[in-house]
Amino acid sequence: MSDPSSFCDPEQFITRHVNLRLRVDFCARVISASSALTVQSLRDSLGSLTLDSKDLTIKKVSVNGQDAKFSLGAAHSFKGTPVEITLPFPLTRGQEAILEISSETSPKSSALQWLKPEQTAGKTHPYLFSQCQATHCRTIIPCQDTPGVKFTYYCQVSVPKELMALMSALSDGDFIDPEDCSRKIYRFKQNVPIPSYLIALVVAVLEGRKIGPRTTIWTEKELLEASAYEFAETEKMLTCAESLVGPYIWGKYDLLILPPSFPYGGMENPCITYVTPTVLAGDRSLAGVIAHEISHSWTGNLVNTFGATNPLTNLVPNLHEVDVDVAFSSVPYEKGFALLFYLEQLLGGPDVFLGFLKTYIQRFAYKSVTTEEWKAFLYSYFKDKVELLDKVDWKGYDMTLANACIKLSNKWTEAKENDLSSFTAADVKELSSHQQIEFLALLLLKDPLPVSHVKRMQEIYNFNDVKNAEILFRWLRLCILAKWEEVIPLALKMATEQGRMKFTRPLYRDLYNFDKARDQAVSTFLKNRSFMHPVTEMLVAKDLHVNG
Repeated sequence: MSDPSSFCDPEQFITRHVNLRLRVDFCARVISASSALTVQSLRDSLGSLTLDSKDLTIKKVSVNGQDAKFSLGAAHSFKGTPVEITLPFPLTRGQEAILEISSETSPKSSALQWLKPEQTAGKTHPYLFSQCQATHCRTIIPCQDTPGVKFTYYCQVSVPKELMALMSALSDGDFIDPEDCSRKIYRFKQNVPIPSYLIALVVAVLEGRKIGPRTTIWTEKELLEASAYEFAETEKMLTCAESLVGPYIWGKYDLLILPPSFPYGGMENPCITYVTPTVLAGDRSLAGVIAHEISHSWTGNLVNTFGATNPLTNLVPNLHEVDVDVAFSSVPYEKGFALLFYLEQLLGGPDVFLGFLKTYIQRFAYKSVTTEEWKAFLYSYFKDKVELLDKVDWKGYDMTLANACIKLSNKWTEAKENDLSSFTAADVKELSSHQQIEFLALLLLKDPLPVSHVKRMQEIYNFNDVKNAEILFRWLRLCILAKWEEVIPLALKMATEQGRMKFTRPLYRDLYNFDKARDQAVSTFLKNRSFMHPVTEMLVAKDLHVNG
């Protein structure tokens, strides 16, 4: 399966297993790696192969113990640099070889965020976490960095002994380094084949608490109580998912609550899901992100708010010469959900569609699937309902909104200034947090409200003090778009105190487009950019038209 975001050719060879030895150096902000890739040739007379890399120093390459020549190809603006390896002997079809590569990451690796002690909750020790999705594993080790290639892995990680390491794998023990008593070595094994973007590593001072038979919450101790409460129903979600789609195969489902700079809501790394602290609402109202991440344990991930005519709003976007970080958005989630829900209703409801889902997962387990393969399987499974499927507008999109949210949002947009006294706190008292989110989201789709309206809304709803990050984010955007100067400090506070791209980028964009906030937005970004995740920093810099 070709991948426009990768240099490697999975039709020539594939990686079966990776054995890693990593040494984490916080002073230099680099990881030294010895990577042993078990590769299998898929053709006769394979004399060379190409791996993905980006910002890596490659020191040595050998094949089955014999030195191999290598060279770096031309650097690409976002894909990195291909590592072209000449094999010391040709491989025949089906033959395996062990490719050993000695390498070192760059301090600017886009997969790694190195946090200083003062950036952590404990303020005493540094913190490192990786984020390899979508194509950033190549900034840690040379690899076939494409979801079409899946492999098992084993890893030994050397870290300062006062810290601990966790990975997207099962623990295989730890011990003090016999060659350096100031360091500790952690071992991990992942026996289920995974794509490169699911390799994950965290090194920090962490505490764990078991909240279920398969789940331990890991976080800095300052967030442990709140996290354990927020996600106490994780086992219930896992059990529900198993009843729908079959056994959970990964052994454990741990949760890691990361520092605020983590750029996503969650990341479905095997065995340990990453979670943003912005979902710690205190009332479990945002814990549904765990159900979302759990679903990836069976279905994997897809390989965009851009404006209605932007090609990245397509449910199946064309990613040729497109940086997948720029392409990331909520579009595949929302359009994908709408399409699947529509198909479920069209074809006979949940009981009928569940049979398709179970069969689909069994059929494509451990494989990557294209959209056309998925559609062909859908037609094959529902061969008695082809006429219904042929009526589907495969390019269409529809969404039904909650009536209470529509009614209230319309009332606000239609209200004159002398009508504002008709609004009271009772308007939102009976709305759930999810309905309040939808109400604000609907207002963001309309023309900006007058300042008088958002001032009245704050007076009776007091959104400024809400703890739910999803509500606060939409509320602050609404106020900035209304050009209410008083909320500029609050918006800058939210944009900098957490680094979730879903929140940070739109807030900075809105502030930049507000003439009275632009200079503050740029200066605040410049002051705080060193605390941001490298991918977030790069994208916000583009949003604010900041160079370097």
